[in-house]
Amino acid sequence: MFFPHTFSSLKMPLSAHWALLLCLCLNPSLVFASDSITALVAGRIIDGRHSKALSNTVILTKDNKIVAIGNREIIPENAQVIDLGDATLLPGLIDTHIHPLMHGDDYQARHLETSSAYKTLKAFKSTQALLQAGWTSLRVMGTNDVFYGFRDLRRVYDEGLFVGPRITGAGHYLSITGGGGDINYLSPEQKVHADGLIVDGPDEVRKAIRREVKFGSDWIKLLVTGAFMSVGDNPRNVAFSAEELKVAMEEAKRLNVPVAAHAHATAGINMAVKAGARSIEHGTYLDDESIRLMKKHGTFLVPTIYVGDYYNDESQALRAQDKNDHYSNNIRSTFLRQVGKAHKAGVKIAVGLDLGGEQYNPTLSARELAVLIEAGMSPMEAVQAATRVGAELLGWDHKLGVLAPGMLADIIAVAGNPLKDISELERVNFVMIDGKIVKQP
Repeated sequence: MFFPHTFSSLKMPLSAHWALLLCLCLNPSLVFASDSITALVAGRIIDGRHSKALSNTVILTKDNKIVAIGNREIIPENAQVIDLGDATLLPGLIDTHIHPLMHGDDYQARHLETSSAYKTLKAFKSTQALLQAGWTSLRVMGTNDVFYGFRDLRRVYDEGLFVGPRITGAGHYLSITGGGGDINYLSPEQKVHADGLIVDGPDEVRKAIRREVKFGSDWIKLLVTGAFMSVGDNPRNVAFSAEELKVAMEEAKRLNVPVAAHAHATAGINMAVKAGARSIEHGTYLDDESIRLMKKHGTFLVPTIYVGDYYNDESQALRAQDKNDHYSNNIRSTFLRQVGKAHKAGVKIAVGLDLGGEQYNPTLSARELAVLIEAGMSPMEAVQAATRVGAELLGWDHKLGVLAPGMLADIIAVAGNPLKDISELERVNFVMIDGKIVKQP
């Protein structure tokens, strides 16, 4: 926690000092903000734009924005100076594919066992932990919630009731009957709410999109193909018909919300790109034609590689573990080569972990950058995938994703140099969001 003055300068009785300290301990979301200039001093700055770290080592912030970047000479006399030593300053990290309301690895079963309120409270804890780990912006890619808990979570942050990460996204994922968002392991006489919104035919697709927008979704998530984590469907199968997909894109465009297409199968990827999806989520079986189409249409790729590695573990016992094991043993290496090829071809790749629930260690999120490096990206390109490119995907690149004067002050720091050791991003020790310091060594 950052204290803008020492306690001795606050001119209050000792009992009041202890009361303030107790208040801070009991309310970790309480933060200090100041109208004066704050100077962040570090060993290097990765600004999200340049191919090398900046030699400038000072960032000045005022209110909620960055006002200047330079050397120590720019620090005004009245500034609050925070000297982080040889640390690296970076833009706040952006996870563009997250499911904070999903708790428990067998998420479809947990969906049936827990209420929307319980899931949302769990998501509050997980998003708070993610913010502490340096993830200042999140795109929720649908979640297994009958209602719209993600909207209320976003609302309490937007209203300032709590300090939390910026949130955008879709309340649900749209799935066909028997698709990846349906519950396919119960007997036919059981009547339950599936974890996804089940839509069959153009009219149901259109109505579901209108309902999503009505209740606060600013993205539409379509399960265009089967999935790896759900039971009873095949990720190589295309789910939506061409007519359903066309109607979905038209309705989303009419309501001015972008579409994220969950797509593993090659045909599903190519259909979604040509139909107008802004992003392809996963893209496991993308081929050279997929890459060509994505480059042509400016479609983003969010490959979510590390989630497969996370579940490639003997201690895991997913209902669909056999599908994940098949991916890990037979597909992963080919997929990484294709991701690297897509990157070299100019396809924009953003970071998304496909986890995010309360049970996951939030520092794991940085491992997605490590696997992007394994796929052929440089450490700087991987960092930019989690900052500048992510902001561009979300349409927030006018205010986030890079460190520059006029941008919002979402800034993190790590003790070492992530360009030499990307795992440094698993050890974020300073977090500022919207000009407020919420973590400091």
